[in-house]
Amino acid sequence: MNHDEQDVFALEAFLAQAGLGRRIVRLKKKEVFFSQGDAADCVFYLQSGRAKLTVISKEGKEATIALLKAGDFVGEESLAGMAGLRMATATAISLCTALKIERAEMIRVMREEHAFSELFLKFLLERSMRAQADLIDQLFNSSEKRLARILLLMSEFGRPGELEQYIPKISQETLAEMIGTTRSRVSYFMNRFRKLGFIEYNGRIKVHKSLLNVVLHDNLPDDNAEGPPIGDLPTK
Repeated sequence: MNHDEQDVFALEAFLAQAGLGRRIVRLKKKEVFFSQGDAADCVFYLQSGRAKLTVISKEGKEATIALLKAGDFVGEESLAGMAGLRMATATAISLCTALKIERAEMIRVMREEHAFSELFLKFLLERSMRAQADLIDQLFNSSEKRLARILLLMSEFGRPGELEQYIPKISQETLAEMIGTTRSRVSYFMNRFRKLGFIEYNGRIKVHKSLLNVVLHDNLPDDNAEGPPIGDLPTK
């Protein structure tokens, strides 16, 4: 092996292993990667598990603004021209393994390694597009349609050959925060989806691909969705 071959940047190895300026961290469910107001001094790359980003207003109201999955970065605000404070809290919603990359190392590898900077830029663009889609969703879609979209995103539809997928355990309160409604409305919609065969619930929620009909075609019975819950799913 010549010197040039030895110097080839191994992207997968960099994101999988500890090294200079980076280490592997493991978090249990409900443990935090960082909290709103902390110093923004590192970026995390989620190797496995699920997490969420939440913000708390001055009045103490909490809102979930994003769900994170394996392959996502979190804490990219630390790369701003001048490192500031965290604008949100990142919390594990399942067992998580992540690579913690110090700010200086993150900046170095972005400058020196094209493969890494390309991957990171792609992630940022996808997150920006997701944020725009979320805003459009909030402005123009019903809360029932917003819930269907969130469930589909959590089940990661789009992978070849997969018709259905279990989603990570998530409370109805968290779902309500994400779509801007109440827990009782989420309970009603979830039971409605279950009765229509779009989802199954037996300890965990399984989402069927047919739920896409709600998002793409508004393909629901012409029923007034303002009624009370038809039966409660567990809230945790």
